[in-house]
Amino acid sequence: MKKTALVIMAAGLGSRFGGGIKQLAKLGPSGEIIMDYSIHDALDAGFDKIVFIIRKDIEKDFREIIGNRIEKIAKCEYVFQEIDKLPEGYSVPEGRTKPWGTAHALIQVRENIDCPFAVINADDFYGKEGFRLIHDYLVNEMDEDAKVFDMCMAGYIVGNTLSDNGTVNRGVCKMGENDYLKEINETYDIAKHADGSLVGTDGNGKEVRVDGDAIVSMNMFGFPSSFLDTLIENFPAWLDAHGKEMKSEYLLPYEVSQLMLAGRASVKVLKDHDKWFGVTYAEDKEAVQKSLLELVNQGVYPASLY
Repeated sequence: MKKTALVIMAAGLGSRFGGGIKQLAKLGPSGEIIMDYSIHDALDAGFDKIVFIIRKDIEKDFREIIGNRIEKIAKCEYVFQEIDKLPEGYSVPEGRTKPWGTAHALIQVRENIDCPFAVINADDFYGKEGFRLIHDYLVNEMDEDAKVFDMCMAGYIVGNTLSDNGTVNRGVCKMGENDYLKEINETYDIAKHADGSLVGTDGNGKEVRVDGDAIVSMNMFGFPSSFLDTLIENFPAWLDAHGKEMKSEYLLPYEVSQLMLAGRASVKVLKDHDKWFGVTYAEDKEAVQKSLLELVNQGVYPASLY
């Protein structure tokens, strides 16, 4: 059977959580953090190793709170996303403090990945189904030698991904034949109105309505390892175009979309019916704790994962 890896992006600053390291907040009934559930579900699905992308300044806390524990049950590796990790000849613009984005984070794992892999956000709870769907696709369906990158994505129903405590940004998916992705439209500040309708804005600030059954990307993808080489190759051109902007980000969904538009990638959408939740805002913490306790009471998870 093919080997598979799970890459967890945990280098985010967590600014909307009030400056804390939101990925390390204890939310489960026995003090588990959201990553504990993702790792538990990934190992159950059959993933062989975990690669954490973190910042150097949180390494000590990260290892103490989760890394040392997970190393006892799974093969774990660490890579660091730092703002000054740039190709030769490029430098950080004076005054920039913002990280370079999710695609930049992902290229840091190239030396650690030699097999098909999944990528997720550290602070999102995805549920069991997505890990199983992606693992099965990586092992049984993905053609690593295809001329066009063979990718997959867990697609969530947008109504299952909202926060009661503020707006959310989502990549709303336009579907083609046989559940292949046609495009991802980044939609910002999505909120549920009193009449039940979902309204957000597009990239130009124009109000748009979002179908409650629309499929959205939650940055849960499956990729062949060779995709990382393309991200690395494309980064200098992106820096030439956007590197002087203080808040520009080299974003994974956008790069996937560009490859699709160029006919260089196909993305199979694996429809996931689990309810997503995460700690986007500090006020989400109590709701997430309640949701996790309900899943324990339903027998989906044990009271203590490890």
